[in-house]
Amino acid sequence: MAENRDRRNDRNREENDGLTKKLIAINRVTKTVKGGKNMRFSALVVVGDGAGKVGLGMGKAAEVPEAIEKATQQAKRNLHPISLKGNTIPHATVGKFESGEVLLLPAEEGTGVIAGGAARMVLEVAGVKDIRSKTLGSRNKINWAKATINGLDSLRNEDEIAALRGVEVVSD
Repeated sequence: MAENRDRRNDRNREENDGLTKKLIAINRVTKTVKGGKNMRFSALVVVGDGAGKVGLGMGKAAEVPEAIEKATQQAKRNLHPISLKGNTIPHATVGKFESGEVLLLPAEEGTGVIAGGAARMVLEVAGVKDIRSKTLGSRNKINWAKATINGLDSLRNEDEIAALRGVEVVSD
């Protein structure tokens, strides 16, 4: 019994390289071939350092652990920084991927992560502590995760915007 609990917690474990890995979804996929049906598994994994870096990966293999490992390796290769303002995001944004949309709104300190499903997992590993979100459109976990990543990528803080415009930020 304790062994099952350990295995379950093992899915969302912290890697020895300081990255947190979360398994979002495992799908069974089949391909019809001449000899019958070829069954494989696809896994969707998000990896982050909890301090503003996040990556998403998908892997497909004949066995579930192999698919998870492939997805984790791809997520580590796709790791990239996002803009944060303290424990929240600098401004409201909408992330879109195909028919999935995620509305991300900054929140006061102490609010916590108000998000559902795949969006919550992506935001937690990215290091966002206070945020409100609403998932719209598609009910597909893959689309929601990719839409959340796209929304986080579109964030810009004051310094980045000032550099793009070629002006200086005046603080109060």
